[in-house]
Amino acid sequence: MIPRKYEFFLFTFFMALFMSIFMSGVISLINVGWVDNFGRIWAEAFIKAFIVAYPTIMVVVPQVRRIVKFLIRD
Repeated sequence: MIPRKYEFFLFTFFMALFMSIFMSGVISLINVGWVDNFGRIWAEAFIKAFIVAYPTIMVVVPQVRRIVKFLIRD
């Protein structure tokens, strides 16, 4: 198993992976519809989205946690 110290990196990796897959698929489908080369279009969009999403999520997650902690009362 992977040591706990890598939890944040795994969390952000999988969050970026799944969100990039779903969002690039939905947006590609909305933009081009079910065309013959949809798989290639989706794959290209996914790669571009993941390259942006992974570092973005690494920066945003700690900020979101702080905001949520501020807004939630015990």
